Amino acid sequence: TSFIFLVCLIISFIFFSVDSSCQISVNQPSAPKSVSIGGSVTFSCTTGSDVEYYMAWYQQRPGQTPKLLIYAASTRYGDTPSRFTGSGSGTSFSFTINGVQPEDAGHYYCQQGYSYPLTQ
Repeated sequence: TSFIFLVCLIISFIFFSVDSSCQISVNQPSAPKSVSIGGSVTFSCTTGSDVEYYMAWYQQRPGQTPKLLIYAASTRYGDTPSRFTGSGSGTSFSFTINGVQPEDAGHYYCQQGYSYPLTQ
C-alpha cells in the first residue's frame, strides 16, 4: 500500500510541478493595426519552441470576455465566420481577417495549447 502511495505521489509531482522556466514563450507584435472596412489584416505569432499545430486565436472586444475563433492552428470554432483564417505550424503562425467588418474591432491574441501552463 505504501509503495502504491509513493508511486501516486511521484506521478502527481511530475504532472503538477511546473516551473516558470518550462513555459513556452509566445511572441505577438503588440503594435495596433489599422485597416479599412472590407480590407484584410494579418496578425503573426511565434513561439520559443515547437508547438506543432496547437495554436489558438482569440478575439476580445472592449468590455467582453475573450472569444475563441480558431483552434488547432486553422480550425474555425463554432460559428466563426469564414473571413477568419488561421495557418502555420511549429513555431510560426498567422491569423488573417479578409473583408474586415466594423464588428471585428477588438484585440486579437494567440495562445499555445501544446503544454501547460498555456501561454499567450
